[in-house]
Amino acid sequence: MAKPKPSSAGAKSAAAAAAPAPPATVHSALVTYTSMLALLSLCPPFVILLWYTMVHADGSVVRTYEHLREHGVLEGLKAIWPMPTLVAWKIIFGFGLFEAVLQLLLPGKRFEGPISPAGNVPVYKANGLQAYAVTLITYLGLWWFGIFNPAIVYDHLGEIYSALVFGSFVFCILLYIKGHVAPSSSDSGSSGNVIIDFYWGMELYPRIGKYFDIKVFTNCRFGMMSWAVLAVTYCIKQYEMNGRVADSMLVNTALMLIYITKFFWWESGYWCTMDIAHDRAGFYICWGCLVWVPSIYTSPGMYLVNHPVNLGPQLALSILLAGMLCIYINYDCDRQRQEFRRTNGKCSVWGKAPSKIVASYQTTKGETKTSLLLTSGWWGLSRHFHYVPEILSAFFWTVPALFNHFLPYFYVIFLTILLFDRAKRDDDRCSSKYGKYWKTYCNKVPYRVIPGIY
Repeated sequence: MAKPKPSSAGAKSAAAAAAPAPPATVHSALVTYTSMLALLSLCPPFVILLWYTMVHADGSVVRTYEHLREHGVLEGLKAIWPMPTLVAWKIIFGFGLFEAVLQLLLPGKRFEGPISPAGNVPVYKANGLQAYAVTLITYLGLWWFGIFNPAIVYDHLGEIYSALVFGSFVFCILLYIKGHVAPSSSDSGSSGNVIIDFYWGMELYPRIGKYFDIKVFTNCRFGMMSWAVLAVTYCIKQYEMNGRVADSMLVNTALMLIYITKFFWWESGYWCTMDIAHDRAGFYICWGCLVWVPSIYTSPGMYLVNHPVNLGPQLALSILLAGMLCIYINYDCDRQRQEFRRTNGKCSVWGKAPSKIVASYQTTKGETKTSLLLTSGWWGLSRHFHYVPEILSAFFWTVPALFNHFLPYFYVIFLTILLFDRAKRDDDRCSSKYGKYWKTYCNKVPYRVIPGIY
């Protein structure tokens, strides 16, 4: 599963030196097969089990386990798995169509992504922040004027997740077919293995027509936008149930929305990262953004709907400020690196000239090029230090749930595993690209993620 996140200092140019089609696999064939089987067999039912536990089992994993033990795993899962309904499909298609229209029609600056392995330069329209503002204003306006009640989304949440599980699988099959019969660019290619092609994807930049970028839609406009919409939905649902919103829910919702605002403010930077510039549009990333993000990433708020916690002003404010600080540090890490790249190293980092390594590499066409690797500021603490405040941010918007149940913290644990794996993947790719220069970089910045520890 992939959540939209920044990659390491060499990620932007790594895409330029990657091998052209057929695509290399991210992991070995054995790991690919194992992870795909796990994703197909475990993740879809887990999405439904998490929803059932949060909404119908009082957040208790034990109660859900007892239900499955009493009825048997298959029969017990069948009993709680809601079938997609017409209401669920209407909500999904209505939301998806609205976001697609905003992606196409809202004005935005022209942005060029990093050059692709085949020498293509993807062009985007940077209007994510506008789409985010329009989406939230429209959603709240529909509720305020009594046109649409967001509580309906919560009441049909299980059906929506069920529809997303099946619908996104079909969507990924169509992506696989498109990669074979109508690729959008020369960056498309087959590995020669059907399973790997379906799982990791065939197209780097799949598009419908000239302007509608599919990965921008799945990763940003559906995945990340649905996270924000569901965070607001949970807040409204608790208000309608109790006549008030607990301070724990306010802190959770505020931090999530601040984080997502930061993402859309920085969306063009995201287009230069691993998810877009390296990972192809396959089951791994697209199913994850369409299903895993709306369900798992929003789960702390889903839990709080039926479990309001009164933190008190002092504790609530402390958690809010700590979370905001982590989100700011995460943003400043990305800002620092972008400014370093934009000025070709001619900028100030923490009040002084940046420390850097000039690394040369050869493209697949045999051309010798250079990249600058930043080794000071946040990027001098560890090679992926930005993952530290990322994980801490998730912890701070989860901790308002306190510690009565384990399940609200699943997202924090999952995110930690995801980002540590991503850090290793990125290091391996940069090591292959830069060779001796990467060894010099690692000697100068020895820690991968956590300074002084790992």
